Formats: sequence, C-alpha cells, structure tokens
Amino acid sequence: MVVPLNSPQPVFELPPLSDIPDEYEDSPVPGIQPNAEKIGPLQLPELVFGAAAFSSQYNIAEHLSSTVPLRTVRLALRYGIRAFDTSAYYGPSEIVLGAALRALAPEFPRESYQLLTKCGRYGATKEDFDYSPETIRKSVERSLARLNTTYLDVVYLHDIEFISDYVQAQLTGDHAIALTPDNAGDYGLALGQEAKVWGAGDRQVLAAVAELRKLQKKGFIKYIGLSGYPLPTLLRLALLVQHTELEGEKQPVDVLMSYSHLHLQNDTFKNFVAHFHDRARIPQLLTASPLNMGLLTPSPPIWHPAPPVLRDTVKEASAECEREGWEDGLVNLALGFAYREAKNLGLPTVVGLSKPSEVHETIRIWRELRSPNEALNNKRAESEKTFQKRLGELRNYSWASP
Repeated sequence: MVVPLNSPQPVFELPPLSDIPDEYEDSPVPGIQPNAEKIGPLQLPELVFGAAAFSSQYNIAEHLSSTVPLRTVRLALRYGIRAFDTSAYYGPSEIVLGAALRALAPEFPRESYQLLTKCGRYGATKEDFDYSPETIRKSVERSLARLNTTYLDVVYLHDIEFISDYVQAQLTGDHAIALTPDNAGDYGLALGQEAKVWGAGDRQVLAAVAELRKLQKKGFIKYIGLSGYPLPTLLRLALLVQHTELEGEKQPVDVLMSYSHLHLQNDTFKNFVAHFHDRARIPQLLTASPLNMGLLTPSPPIWHPAPPVLRDTVKEASAECEREGWEDGLVNLALGFAYREAKNLGLPTVVGLSKPSEVHETIRIWRELRSPNEALNNKRAESEKTFQKRLGELRNYSWASP
C-alpha cells in the first residue's frame, strides 16, 4: 500500500545490530564483486539492488517488519552491490531500506553506496500520479527523510507514460517498429519532432523536470532521470527534455531507466540503447527487472500485466528448464541471459532481492557467466534459443502501458 504524502509514516523498528544474526549465510562467498568495474559517469556497480521487493507487491507485512530485509541489504553491500533502487510508489520500501541502512551505518557509511529513487507516482491508476512542482518537491523531501540522507544520487520521474501525451501508434507488440523511418513519425520520433510538445501531459513532464533541476542545483539531488515502460515514449520524452529550455538551459537528462525490456522474453532495449545515447545524449542508462517483474519465475504475481497466453507459454517453458536440469530452473537461465546482455551493452542491471539466499544466488549466476566454462555457456545458449523459439510471436511482446 502506498503511503499518501501528507499522512503519518509507518515506522519499522529494528533491534540493536548486536542482536541481529550474523552467521555463515550472512557472509559473502569470496570472488569477484559487481563493483569491481564501475559503469558510466555515475560509476554504478554492474548489479543494483532493486528494493521494490520491500513492498506488499512482492512480500507480506511480516517479512517487511522482520530483520530479513536488513540482513539482505547487509549481504548485498558485503558482496559489492553498492547501489539501491527504490520509489515513493513501492509502499514502505524507502522506509524499510532507510531503516536498514541507518542500522548498518557503522559498517557502511552513506558515502559507501548510492541511492536511486523515484517521484510522481503514488498509486496504481493514472489518478494516483501527481507531477506538479509542489508535489515533486515534497516527495523528494520525504524520500530524503525516509532514507535518512541529506542527498539522493538519482531521482527519476516515475512511469512518465501515465502523464505524458499519448503518441504511440501501436499499443502492444514489438515496439522496435517505432525506430523505422516509415513509422517513427507515428511515435513522435521523426527528425524535426524532437521539440514538439504534444499537449498538457508533456508540459507537466517538463515542469516536473524543471523542479528536479532546481533541487539538483540546491544539492539535494545529484542526477535526475526518467523511467517508464514503453520504450518509444521514453525516447520521445528524453528528446523533448533535451530540446527544451528548462531553468535557463537546454540539456539532456542525466540518467534513464528502462524496465522489463532486456530479458529472455523481451530484449527490445537493445534496439534503443544507441538512440538514447547518441540521439538523446543520455550518458547513463540502466536496465531493470531481469525476471520481467516475476513473470520468469515459477510463481508470477497475480497482478502481472502479461496476457494469459504469455503466462501459459512461460509456465510450459519453465517446466522444460527444470527437466533440462537447470538449478533454480528458468530463474537461473533468465538471470544469466539478462546479466550477459547488460554486460555486453555496458549497462547496470537492477535486480529485485528479498532475502539473503537470493543475493547469494544472483551473485553465483553473475560470477558463473565470467567463468571459462565453454560447455556450460554452450548449454545456456542452446536453452535460451529453445525458450525463445517456444515463445513464437510472443517474443519481444510488450503490453500496453498505461
């Protein structure tokens, strides 16, 4: 449940750090760490902790109020996952994460990690969005308090497609079609359309970016960015910001995050990366949700927006992965694919983590990709091809959003 901006905030009390278990499972397995090589101007680790898992969408209240989130955060930090992605929309996520990081300050002070959060979205429907400058400012102020910090490394406008004007010829399917010369104009992406404001929604996005720029100049935010689902809309808005004078200057956003578009079922982001870098001049890109918001797991959440036919196809493919002997089945195969593709594109990956065992597992798979095991790598490649062939026309399918 999302906490309204002007309401009392939940409190998550933790016992003294000395009373929290610190056992074998809380220690990292020795080996290369995700922060061994920093990516882009933000110097992010290859893996970013996705704290959307600290919400009722993925975990029950008893889990969130336990010491498990702290132990998960601590283990991730010890492994070198030194960046966290959260949002005002993710229920108590900022509060749970902030409480854990405050308790861990003696081992991991604020300067040892980066905090990325989002503003503008406060519920599940379009009516729950508010990009007004006043709300954006109050939201950032609340995030600072929740996360127990004086600055935020990144603040994104959350899911901009819900606010911006709708300029998209095709609701669903493979959105790479928007990059072709014959179709670009139908998505607002043709040459000469970069500075076009299509309506009141676009103006709201620009006003929100301007407010974030003010907060950036005051030192509360280091970098500002955009996030969302439809890739053509993300690119159109990124170009619009770049070509519009805000706060006395024209400049691109610092960072952009795409989710659910670089994974085993849908890797359309690969087609857009060069456009975001070269055309929209965005220096830092991130990809999120390598498991497609839980679709590529044995138990996808009931709220998942994928159509039934895609859910059923993935379920059948998941069973096949287990028969092929993959440890942790489709999750293993999907994470391996996503981490490899992100590495090849030079992108950090935001991955949701709920408990220490998931941290150990994701690091194991991430490291496995770097091992010179030709037989295992060939097996991965064959299994990936089999999975994607099974998808048929659902390969690179994107659902409508909003």
